[in-house]
Amino acid sequence: MAIRLMITSKVKPGQAAAYAKAFAPIEKETNAEPGCLQYELFQSMSNPDALVLMERWTDQASLDAHLVIMKKRDMSVHGTLRAEPPTRERYDD
Repeated sequence: MAIRLMITSKVKPGQAAAYAKAFAPIEKETNAEPGCLQYELFQSMSNPDALVLMERWTDQASLDAHLVIMKKRDMSVHGTLRAEPPTRERYDD
């Protein structure tokens, strides 16, 4: 059963482009990880300061391996651009 995550980030006004640029290398690297079916960042059309990361993983083991990798990444720049902590929703296919 595939796993889908939707992570919503609200950035400080006008910082969406900077956030997306800083996130691009992570997006590229993650898409190459085993079990990753989708890892894409989207900007809201109605609220330009809202971004949604859509993730889809083949299974829990692949997601767990990804989370280990993410804990090692420096995400400090992303934190400085966010207006509030991200929210996370999980869906099973």
